[in-house]
Amino acid sequence: MLKYSRQRESIQKYLDAHRTHPTAETVYRDLRKEYPNISLGTVYRNLNLLAEMGEILRISSGIGPDHFDGNIQPHCHFICTNCGSVLDIEIGFDLNLEDFAKQNFQGMIASHVTHFFGLCPECYHNKK
Repeated sequence: MLKYSRQRESIQKYLDAHRTHPTAETVYRDLRKEYPNISLGTVYRNLNLLAEMGEILRISSGIGPDHFDGNIQPHCHFICTNCGSVLDIEIGFDLNLEDFAKQNFQGMIASHVTHFFGLCPECYHNKK
């Protein structure tokens, strides 16, 4: 059983309330307003723990620092190759990739991650 932590709970609540896919530094900067004594190390440790426990998602894009998402329901992400922002993408149809992949795979598939890459709307309009 994991010991209760007010700081961990505040990080979880922050991610549940923000759909911006923040980095650890953003979470730290915003939580310092409420918890001035919180350290960046504490934020990193708790984000890592919450991700390991499956309470949040870690989005490692390969472009800049990891981002975090409080929405653990299956969904797709878009990662801007210019600014590194992470956005949710709503797919308008029910495509169960795991079931499809299992048809041609002899092992066990537990989950999947889908990332789309390109220019976010802001970067796209700025490049025009």
